Amino acid sequence: MGEIASPSQLRMSYIRWALVTVPLVLLLGIGSGRLSESGYGNPWFDALVKPAILPDGWVFGLVWTILYILLGLSLAHMFQARGARGRGLAIGMFVVQFILNLAWSPLFFGAHMVREALILLGAIFVTATITTMLFYRIRPVAGYLMLPYLAWLIFAGLLNYEVMRLNPDAGTVAPMGTGTQISL
Repeated sequence: MGEIASPSQLRMSYIRWALVTVPLVLLLGIGSGRLSESGYGNPWFDALVKPAILPDGWVFGLVWTILYILLGLSLAHMFQARGARGRGLAIGMFVVQFILNLAWSPLFFGAHMVREALILLGAIFVTATITTMLFYRIRPVAGYLMLPYLAWLIFAGLLNYEVMRLNPDAGTVAPMGTGTQISL
């Protein structure tokens, strides 16, 4: 009788939060990639030398969709944990790391700043690791949901580094067919 909320009420609260956070994270994440023309099909990216470990384009779409869903679910756990000590800091760190995440595609694919994008990935990894630890302290499942994201960030950092290594002049690479040709 002394319970504040029943298990089914708590579950419904989580589901309501997830119905907001998952689509929001997906929309912002996918939107960032689309606005910066990330991935294959970007003329600048297509002109670069690619590392052998670079997956096919469809892999990125699938992986990022799954990761954004997991991030949204993890965030829903934090919103549901009302009154938990450190909740505000945890959500704040999530927002910081997510803003950094959203900035990566425009920096790499839009501005062609490969080195700076690698530095940004380092900052994303550090803030995402702190976020994961804060989430875990409040709701362990929320921390576990962040682990695939951390693993992918490590792989993304390796890919970013390899692109930088293979294309030291990446910022000045002009896609084929963008210059003017004069025929006589």
